[in-house]
Amino acid sequence: MVQSKASITALGSFVPEKRLTNDDLEKMVETNDEWITSRTGIKERRITADDEFTSTICVKAAEELQQVSGKTLEDVDLIIVCTLTPDHKTPSVASLVQASLGISGAGAFDLNAACAGFSYGLHVADGMISSGLHRKVLVIGAETLSKITDYTDRATCILFGDGAGAALVEADESNPSFLAAFTDSDGKKGEYLYCTDLSNQIGGQEVDSDGYVGQNGREVYKWAVKTVPQGIDKLLDDAGVAIEDIDWFAPHSANMRMIESICERTGIPVEKTLTSLEYYGNTSSATIPLSLREAQKDGRLSNGDLVLIYGFGGGLAQSALLVRWHAE
Repeated sequence: MVQSKASITALGSFVPEKRLTNDDLEKMVETNDEWITSRTGIKERRITADDEFTSTICVKAAEELQQVSGKTLEDVDLIIVCTLTPDHKTPSVASLVQASLGISGAGAFDLNAACAGFSYGLHVADGMISSGLHRKVLVIGAETLSKITDYTDRATCILFGDGAGAALVEADESNPSFLAAFTDSDGKKGEYLYCTDLSNQIGGQEVDSDGYVGQNGREVYKWAVKTVPQGIDKLLDDAGVAIEDIDWFAPHSANMRMIESICERTGIPVEKTLTSLEYYGNTSSATIPLSLREAQKDGRLSNGDLVLIYGFGGGLAQSALLVRWHAE
């Protein structure tokens, strides 16, 4: 990895007001609170209003970042929005955010790596800054998954929620955040987690989703609990860091049983794990920034902490970062 010259300096988040609880879902599909909680760890999720879209909640997360950190976004020179639920095919959500925040002279693009999106976004921001091409990058992970969820399918509708988290990444040669990175993808397993659009074929396999999220939960689980520990081992070996040195593990909050299995296989204590799924559900690219922001707000996450960030999901893609925490 090229020597990083970038630091994460601020965080912000936003979730919609509307709550969808397990009791609410019990009235919609054949399920119940005990069944959902025992299998996923999810109690409720947040749902956007009809007139709220991904760009809407991105802007609100960025505004919260400004409010709590005192940072200005006027001189941001690149905006990356990580999402699989854009408002439109074009213009990008990032361009809509740029317009809403009144930022001039900034590049803007969307990045779709599904549940690994925010990790990939931070990785790209670090590369852009460390190369000297940019100095201040706004990275937002945001999803309105409720708009592509089939609420007659109890296998998927119990999982997904809406939310957004924003991070500011700035040039800092003397005190960089980024210590190591790992990325990987296995497109041959793409049909295990998908949302179709122009084509209903993935890797030669026909899938049926009618524009809704579809997944083979068993296969995704098997893939994650096998490959994520392997990725963690590689990342820490490359960095020369022992598992005991990690202060916090911030994985994609897909399913608590999955996270517990990953922790068991790697030796990371569950008590050192940051999640956001209990009250927000699986928000794909937003789960990690929501987890980090919640830990920042309640004082668990402190300046100088060593944090292992690991996104994994649709693609099937994964992206891990080892970062020294500098955002207060």
